[in-house]
Amino acid sequence: MSLCYVNGALVDERDARVSALDHGFVVGDGVFETVLLRGGRPFALRRHLERIARSASGLGIEPPDVVEIRRATDDVVRASGLTEGRIRITVTDGLGPLGSARLDGPRTVVVAVAPAEEGHPERCSVAVPPWRRNERGALSGLKTTSYGENVRALAWAAERGADEAVLANTRDELCEGTGTNVFVVLDGELVTPPLSSGCLAGVTRALVLESHGAVERDVPISAFRAASLEEAFVTSSLRGVQPVAAIDGAALGRCPGPVTEKAAAAYRALVQEVDEP
Repeated sequence: MSLCYVNGALVDERDARVSALDHGFVVGDGVFETVLLRGGRPFALRRHLERIARSASGLGIEPPDVVEIRRATDDVVRASGLTEGRIRITVTDGLGPLGSARLDGPRTVVVAVAPAEEGHPERCSVAVPPWRRNERGALSGLKTTSYGENVRALAWAAERGADEAVLANTRDELCEGTGTNVFVVLDGELVTPPLSSGCLAGVTRALVLESHGAVERDVPISAFRAASLEEAFVTSSLRGVQPVAAIDGAALGRCPGPVTEKAAAAYRALVQEVDEP
């Protein structure tokens, strides 16, 4: 039996219920985090809780109770008996009308855990879809449950044999993947788009920036797609540091290259050595 935490109680996942009028379901009015579970412990939970609070504030809903979510996470992991997997924390604005307006009521809080799926491949291929990320939009940089754009872009990439879609912003600059941040090596320098590009402030992105000397700089999407690109990798809590083998069907010359290999090795060591980097 697998248990979930729903609004203050642990319940069998088969009995877990959220109202059909929950605003997270009706209009995507909510925020979430996906946390890596390894060795029976959540990795970098503090950073994820800080980000979910920022996302909630940016969405205009009351930030969640960190103490409640920490306790719920511990309870759910303990009840599951899992040591490897993913933890999903979801907070919505709670009950609402069948429209965009909000009601003044309690939030919905759900914490669930799932076993590790078959691992991500050692490397990935990406495609650049025709749509753009709006770096000036109200949801820019927030991790919300309004994920329709990501679902559409990822399906578009999959139809073309790619594992991930990487989007440009409205300025035709490299922004982010549907569930990843992107790093490139240009003239021997490790570069990732700044938050002003509209990308999410990824937890793994931050850890790579802090430990590996990468710089934040605007990158034209044309440079990402250029045949001269030296190396590229994507990051996320579940993928870690994943080398990019091909972009729009064109293979990169080095995958993984030396910069990517060094970043991947440092991140793997960090995951194994500490709980709260």
